Amino acid sequence: MTKRDRPLSPHLQIYKMPFTAVLSISHRITGVVMAVGTLVLAYWLAAAAYGPDAYATAQAVLGSVPGRLLLFGWSVALFYHLCNGIRHMFWDAGMGFEIRDAVKSGYITVGAALALTILAWAIGV
Repeated sequence: MTKRDRPLSPHLQIYKMPFTAVLSISHRITGVVMAVGTLVLAYWLAAAAYGPDAYATAQAVLGSVPGRLLLFGWSVALFYHLCNGIRHMFWDAGMGFEIRDAVKSGYITVGAALALTILAWAIGV
């Protein structure tokens, strides 16, 4: 077999990433985002402990448009990770392993995470 006769491996233009794989990668990414968000929370709490000037600065940074966008992204990550963790608990109990069930629970996870995020921001703002 020559080099020319060998099949080509799929590349990103051909390969369609399964929805469940996207959800799995997203779960890992949101874990990292939550870790970074926890550092922001620690900064905010430390600023509150350092006094009114430091707290006012932290509030100005987090209350700015970029700061609020970061907080919104952090809350999306938090709720997605929470909902997907509940989904994984069902898998640990032996439920939802069929492809159709896994895809359906994935859509429920994404919808619930978005709904919880919107609800939290509607209540908090």
